[in-house]
Amino acid sequence: MSKKIRLIHPGEHLREILDELGVSQYRFARVCKIPASAICSICAGKRSITAGTAIRIARALNMTPQFWMNFQARYDYELTMNTINKADLEEITPLVPAA
Repeated sequence: MSKKIRLIHPGEHLREILDELGVSQYRFARVCKIPASAICSICAGKRSITAGTAIRIARALNMTPQFWMNFQARYDYELTMNTINKADLEEITPLVPAA
C-alpha cells in the first residue's frame, strides 16, 4: 500500500521562509510591490504563484523565478493527478505512437 504524501503549496513554503527571516507578509508584499492580500492568499494556499509574482518573490529572496514556477507547476500537477478520473485517461487513445 502506497502512502500518500501531503502536498505542500508553494505559499506554505514562502510562509516558512518569511517566518524564518522574521519578515511579515505585509512587509514582504511592500518589498515585492504586490498587494498584501495577494501575498496573504498565496501564503494561505488559496492563490497560485503567477510568473509575474514568481519574478518579484525571487528577486526579493535572491532566488530564481524558475524555483517558484516549478514549485507551483509541480503542485498543480500533483493536485490534478490526485483528483483526475483515471478511467477517463485510460479511454484516451494516443494520436502519436510511443517513441
